[in-house]
Amino acid sequence: MQFQVKTDDIVETRLVDGGMRPALGAGAVRVRVDKFGLSANNVTYAAAGFTLGYWTFFPPYDPSNSTSGGTSEGWGVVPVWGFATVVESTSADIPVGERLFGYFPPAKTVDLEPVQVSSSLFVDGAAHRSELPTGYNVYRRVGTGNGFTGGLSEEHYMLLYPLYITSFALWDLLAENNWYGAKRIILTSASSKTSIGLAHGLRVDAAAPACLGLTSARNVPFVQSIELYDVVVSYEDIETLDASIPTVIVDMAGNGALLGQLHNHLGDSMVQTLQVGLTHWDGDIRNPAINRDRSTFFFAPSQIQKRMKDWGPQGFQEKSSAYLLAAVAHTQSWLNLHTSESLADLPDIYGRVCRGDANPEDGFVFTLN
Repeated sequence: MQFQVKTDDIVETRLVDGGMRPALGAGAVRVRVDKFGLSANNVTYAAAGFTLGYWTFFPPYDPSNSTSGGTSEGWGVVPVWGFATVVESTSADIPVGERLFGYFPPAKTVDLEPVQVSSSLFVDGAAHRSELPTGYNVYRRVGTGNGFTGGLSEEHYMLLYPLYITSFALWDLLAENNWYGAKRIILTSASSKTSIGLAHGLRVDAAAPACLGLTSARNVPFVQSIELYDVVVSYEDIETLDASIPTVIVDMAGNGALLGQLHNHLGDSMVQTLQVGLTHWDGDIRNPAINRDRSTFFFAPSQIQKRMKDWGPQGFQEKSSAYLLAAVAHTQSWLNLHTSESLADLPDIYGRVCRGDANPEDGFVFTLN
């Protein structure tokens, strides 16, 4: 079984039986996806599926090969982060039983082609992934203990790692550039977990400017309750913001109307905008009021790759892990984990997240039988 999303209407989904899997190729492994997390981050993958290549990672099963019927044309697979176990192997380096952490399809199984194998990781060398960002093609060999997760549960780790590693990369870029000279950082979609992870980093950094969270009116009480933002303002009250303060905007929402309103209100005080997410994926990002000269698209893998060169893999691991563990420790005081045990639950839960109907304090993980 595999969960698929309509590429031109990401709210529409289906579960597909791919039929009998073909024989495993030479030097490959077949893994069983054991568990994965789901958040608005995965909706961003779908919304940017063509522009950033997310549809390319895992080709959709063709239901014409099974009793499902139909075609795979127009459908795609949204990647998820999780843990898996090797159940079949023709690789001399990766044995059956090996546990992995990485990028998987929401499916029962997936085939990988290990290359650049070391004691701690390998890269999927499949031809269709060769032009995609390396960070998404790396699989960690995690063993059976909890040392890999730093004492966190696998559920917390797989749900929050892809979000908070982006938060870390954003915090690092902001600090590296001395906050672009700003005295205030505004985070849109302040209730999103990536925003919360960044707000935590800014809160504990004595050198960071004030952090203001923008969110919907219904989420204001929650965002205030986590006590990470200096100020919390609803989208309806943007015009009340002091427009004289030099400001960096970290835009997690991707809503062109909202961003244009912010740019218009702040004028020359808006010194830089980092465009990150698409939690408001159904809002048109095109808006003539947006100051493109002071706006930059932020792609976390680029900053991560830069820092791995600057600090070395071990240095990056130490710095990012310390950030991650501290942010997750705070998150556990309010995060409600909801666990499902079947892919059959995924269409409903994905739909809720996609439509923005899920509560910000909810986290969704799937542990498959």
